[in-house]
Amino acid sequence: MAVQNTTPASAPPAAKRRGRPPKIRAQEVAPPSCIERLEPGARRAVERAIRALEESAVYRTEPMNNPGAAGLYLKLRLAALEHEEFHVLWLDAQHRLIVAEAMFSGTLTQASVYPREIVKAALRHNAAACILAHNHPSGIPEPSRADELLTGSITRALALVDVRVLDHFIVAGTAEPLSFASRGLL
Repeated sequence: MAVQNTTPASAPPAAKRRGRPPKIRAQEVAPPSCIERLEPGARRAVERAIRALEESAVYRTEPMNNPGAAGLYLKLRLAALEHEEFHVLWLDAQHRLIVAEAMFSGTLTQASVYPREIVKAALRHNAAACILAHNHPSGIPEPSRADELLTGSITRALALVDVRVLDHFIVAGTAEPLSFASRGLL
């Protein structure tokens, strides 16, 4: 018995997409707790500023090769949080921002981070590189031994899928963000 093709013979072939892929929108930024204490007008202005930075042409077209620029962006995003959060900036092959993603949220002193989930996110975003970041609500940006071991573990896991870890920042309040790459820890 022959199997009949159920599509009509005159059906046009599927149209091929042309041009740039659609932009991937960054996750909505949950306002840090200190922003929540601002007057509604000021709070909206700060939230708009964060969104504008994430969507700006500078972050979308200029490579994030400068630790200072990435550190300032991450400081704005993470400094005011009262609990630990782990974020990843996913980058394309030219180190331009694809999306900034909050991956894990924790308590006052720690956040559980799973390298497997980070690898899954890298594949989902089709990233070629990334910048890791987390905050220390204590205000002290010094990395713990656990921070160093975690960075090594994530770096090795992402290397298996050809994603480079360019840096890992620790943001702590008003202190200068600490860069693992600048310190030679990466």
